[in-house]
Amino acid sequence: MMAEKDWLYRAMVAAGDDPDAPQRVRVEHRGDRAVVILDEPRRLNVLSAPLVRQLRRALTDLEADPDVRSVVLTGADPGFSAGGDLQMMDAAIEQLGAAEGAADIWRWIRREFGGIARLIAGSDTIFVAALNGAAAGVGLAWALTCDLVIASEHAVIVPAFGRLGLLPEVGTSWALTQRLGYQGALAYYLRGEHLDARAAQRLGLVQEVVAHDRLAEAADEWCTRIAALPPHAVAMTKPLLRAAADADWAGALTLEEFAEPVCFTTAAFADSVRSMLS
Repeated sequence: MMAEKDWLYRAMVAAGDDPDAPQRVRVEHRGDRAVVILDEPRRLNVLSAPLVRQLRRALTDLEADPDVRSVVLTGADPGFSAGGDLQMMDAAIEQLGAAEGAADIWRWIRREFGGIARLIAGSDTIFVAALNGAAAGVGLAWALTCDLVIASEHAVIVPAFGRLGLLPEVGTSWALTQRLGYQGALAYYLRGEHLDARAAQRLGLVQEVVAHDRLAEAADEWCTRIAALPPHAVAMTKPLLRAAADADWAGALTLEEFAEPVCFTTAAFADSVRSMLS
């Protein structure tokens, strides 16, 4: 019999890892890049236990593959992700009176939702979120954690947390304040209004908006830009810029000063300098 302690978390993990669970994540390998597709379109790619656990395994494998330099994260049409699974939320509410109360829910939020966000942010691989439709909740959080966000004209940013009585979650508070400032982030939360792709681009939440049928092509173009640069340069620039975002000017300058000499030791840098001198 399963112990009362953390039984809900263990039950959700077991459901996600069930070998008979339907495949909710597809991975397409394309040389130095991969496309990861959230694939339960009937429910707008809601974050069920199988989808979350399958996504985590897929991203872990891709992040560990030295030949994969970029990963595109997208959804099966018509949506990117509707966010958290309401059925799972209801099950969690029913167990709030158990021995560990909210601590059991915390495990799932931190280890699974947060674990994927930390993997994306902490990896040297570049992650491109390609928003093909509505993006809400933790699905939106993962997209905003990616290194680039591009969107089709069908994309919609959905701030669902407020109307559910929740907070900006899984790194969303950081992403929103970074891009919108405190007052802008608070206004976004209080309004709770859906943002279309162009509005999201004006606010800096999205870097590029393209026709819906060009989204995959546009994502691939970003992967080609990544592939065109020396691997060490992109891999080192990602953690540098992420650290600089939280540093003051002097701290950012110091980070750059320590990182730059390493680039001088690479053949790619030497070859570039010599070709420009010849």
